[in-house]
Formats: sequence, C-alpha cells, structure tokens
Amino acid sequence: MKGEEIKKLVKEGYGNVASKNHSCCGPGSVHSHQKGCREKISRKIGYTDTDMSAVPEESNLGLGCGNPIALASLKEGDTVLDLGSGAGFDCFLAANKVGSTGKVIGVDMTPEMVEKARGNAKKGNYQNVEFRLGEIEKLPVEDNSVDVIISNCVVNLSPDKKKVFEESFRVLKPGGSLMVSDIVLLKDLPDVIKNSPPAYINCIAGAVKKNEYLGAIREAGFSDVAIVDEVSLPFEVQGNDPVAKAIIEDVHIPAERLEGIVNSVVSIKVYGKKVSSYQV
Repeated sequence: MKGEEIKKLVKEGYGNVASKNHSCCGPGSVHSHQKGCREKISRKIGYTDTDMSAVPEESNLGLGCGNPIALASLKEGDTVLDLGSGAGFDCFLAANKVGSTGKVIGVDMTPEMVEKARGNAKKGNYQNVEFRLGEIEKLPVEDNSVDVIISNCVVNLSPDKKKVFEESFRVLKPGGSLMVSDIVLLKDLPDVIKNSPPAYINCIAGAVKKNEYLGAIREAGFSDVAIVDEVSLPFEVQGNDPVAKAIIEDVHIPAERLEGIVNSVVSIKVYGKKVSSYQV
C-alpha cells in the first residue's frame, strides 16, 4: 500500500474506534468495548490501577503496546508532546505529572479522536492539556518548544517513520528527550501480511525491523538511543485473539503459520536525547 492509502486506512480505522468507543491496537482484546477488557489490556502493557483511576475513564481505549509515561521521568513544569494522542489517556497521565506549571500537547490526525480527547479534557477539567489535529510527519508544533516527547504504538502506523523522528527532533528543545513504546519486528513479515488492512490497523503490518527503527531515530539526530525494555506481545493465536482472527480471516493464513509470524513481533520502549547545543 502507498503512503496516502495507509493514512486513509488508519484514519478511517481509528475514527471508527473513537466513534464506537472500541479498542483497536491492544494485544489480546482488539475491538472490545468492555471496560474490563480495556483495563486488562492496560495492565498487561504496564499501567497500574492508580493510573487508570487518575484519568477520565473514556480516555482509556485499551490502545497501545507499553507505558511510555512510566519511563519518561516527567517533572513539574515540563512541556510534553504525545504523538498520536488518541482519546488522551497518556496526555492526562502526563498532565498529572507536569502540574499546573507544565503543559501537554496531544497531536492526532483523526478528527474523531481529537474531538473525543477534547471532551475528556473538559470532563476532567484539565487546564494544562490541549489537543491539535495534525499528522505526526508534519507536527503543528513550534521548533525547540518541547521538553519530552512520548508516543504509544503509533509510529509503526506511519508510512514515513524517518520523517516522524526528524519532526520530533525539530520540536524538541536542546537537552530534550524522546520516549516511545512501539512495535517492531525481529524478521520481515510476508507480503500477504504487509498488505492486510486488519494487520495494519492492528499495528503489525506497518512495523519495521528493530534495527531499522533504531536507525531512523539516530539518523534524525538523536543521541544515546537505547532500548530500555523489550517484550513479546501476548497474542493468543490459538485462542480467540481478535487480532489473530482478523488476520486469519483476511489473508487466510493458517493459525499454525501465523503463530510463527507473530513470534517475530515485539514491543519495545526506546529512549533518545537531543543533545544540548553547547555539548560536543
């Protein structure tokens, strides 16, 4: 699929998620709208019950593949940018950490998600959070204006990951940091998976190999790039996992073969830093 086709597919898919309050990208419970399922997904990828109770309930759609907030070392007064902010879950957690002197900006290309996030911000009376409609390949954010960038299972959906990290570097202040949770591959996927809409929406088909992903971050200018955590995704290929079922039904791959493919998909948390201008 070409870049614009991918963007249209992702926008439509996540617009549907926002409109129907479904989860979409969480391992093990895709398209489940039940509160218990969303909470189960969130616990699996590193969120606590305290995290979930601290933000508006409808901001947690069970999306994501990790908890970037837990490792971002946010502090009072920071300006934080969330790439692909969805309904605002990570933004609200970040807002609680940076306090009234800080600011959180969420950017999402799906109008329905931005509308939902703004509604959640109003419900939660968040004065230090704003949501902007825009693409992460062309961020509606000023140069050198952000202290920390976070993102959760979103960059893999972009057809131009190199541009995403170049834009991230542009908007970060010197000395600022990047902390993203995302899905990468240990080996290439078959073309039949790469071209599957369900596999793309569910954050598999758009993923690239781990070294390629890290290379794109370094090429954008980031220093100290490192994986701080890596785990296999808990797809239950032989059970009732909706991700697996959607892919099996779409591309007619036997469950036995899909299990081997899924084993090459991992979730990583990656750190990078924009070196201060006075450093060599």
